[in-house]
Amino acid sequence: MTSVAVVAHHERSTARALAERAATWCTEHDVTFWMPAEDADALDLGACASSRPISEADLVLSLGGDGTMLRSVRLLEGAPVPVLGVNLGSLGYLTQVEPDRLTDSLERFVSGSGPGAWTLDRRMMLDVTVNGELVGRALNEAVVEKAESGHTVRLLARIDGEPFTYYAADGLIVATPTGSTAYSLSARGPVVSPRHRAMLLTPVSPHMLFDRTLVLDPSETIAIEVSGHRNADLVLDGLPIASLDDGDVVGCTPSESTANFVRFGNEHYHQILKAKFGLADR
Repeated sequence: MTSVAVVAHHERSTARALAERAATWCTEHDVTFWMPAEDADALDLGACASSRPISEADLVLSLGGDGTMLRSVRLLEGAPVPVLGVNLGSLGYLTQVEPDRLTDSLERFVSGSGPGAWTLDRRMMLDVTVNGELVGRALNEAVVEKAESGHTVRLLARIDGEPFTYYAADGLIVATPTGSTAYSLSARGPVVSPRHRAMLLTPVSPHMLFDRTLVLDPSETIAIEVSGHRNADLVLDGLPIASLDDGDVVGCTPSESTANFVRFGNEHYHQILKAKFGLADR
């Protein structure tokens, strides 16, 4: 490893101290270290700021919670760089280590893959288009939602090019298995193991009898067309991307790119899920 880029939560009181600790470790191990300028400025670490894209790093260190992990993946723009998440929030689904294990985790990463070291947890992402043009990737979900409060939006869902049905709803979510525990879950969608590859089509507050999630094979495609005089918005992983008019079509397909998370030891996804929901052993 020769370079580390750090993406940090701007409002976590511990993010600055951890970024400084990581910078010290990198200096001691002759590893190049930098932060995106907006992160460095927010934490008053201007000396660490760089315009160099984080996609050029050997490792991205994410200091924050799941939201910071999502931003790290977004900044990578599909580049296959491993991301190590340090949890600065509550129990997260995507972060891996606690702050007091930061330098130990860097040492283990440098030691290489294998027993007792680390593995890569590769998560499926979505390529999202508007009228055939790629507008971004999503790790959790793409959402086509109403633009005006108090009104539903009419959306035609097509699967593999064939019309499925019109939805009168607050919106439609196309989620990955990783995103099954995010917005889709709050809309009564199923929980899907992130080791699985699938797309989940989940309506939000539908004004119709059919209100179930469709779980689709990754070889299938989803297209959502805005139909009628009410406009809609496209949101990827919580970030507004585009305003949509009547006839605009949002397409979702599994991306060839994956989000690559550094994991130490066994995968603990189901234990995290258990803790989140306060499930008992018996």
